[in-house]
Amino acid sequence: MQALEADITTLGVDAVVTAANEGLRGGGGVDGAVHRAAGPELLAACRALGGCPTGQARLTPGFRLKARHVIHAVGPVWRGGGQGEAALLAGAYRASLDRLREVGGRSIAFPAISTGIYGFPADLATTLAVQTVRDDLAERGDLRVLFACFGAAMLALYEKELAA
Repeated sequence: MQALEADITTLGVDAVVTAANEGLRGGGGVDGAVHRAAGPELLAACRALGGCPTGQARLTPGFRLKARHVIHAVGPVWRGGGQGEAALLAGAYRASLDRLREVGGRSIAFPAISTGIYGFPADLATTLAVQTVRDDLAERGDLRVLFACFGAAMLALYEKELAA
């Protein structure tokens, strides 16, 4: 596992994960950036999927991205921590790794799911992300996992967690 400050849409991995909404309609933040970079075919492919529940993930082709696939992970909106948000966020990471393995992928790049407009505290989200991925890799085998960070502050959180 590695953290880097990077534009996730430029990474040459088997799959990039986008922090999607339940309707898979595109949006702002990383999801908007992925949709813009992949082209209009991505939204059409998402519409055909009919949505995705929170805590799960769906897969589409990467279209114009370097990545072969886009995994649309739906993280939870932060409501104070008492509504199962941690379990839902961990589920989104696990489901993303499941989708990658289903297509024989070996490398994946994650954004900081739910930490933007969904308001999940970045320090808690980082801990959950790294621990969930670490547990999955220990149980199910090694993959190349990148945490693509938007900005130095998020990178520092991931680097601290990865060193723990």
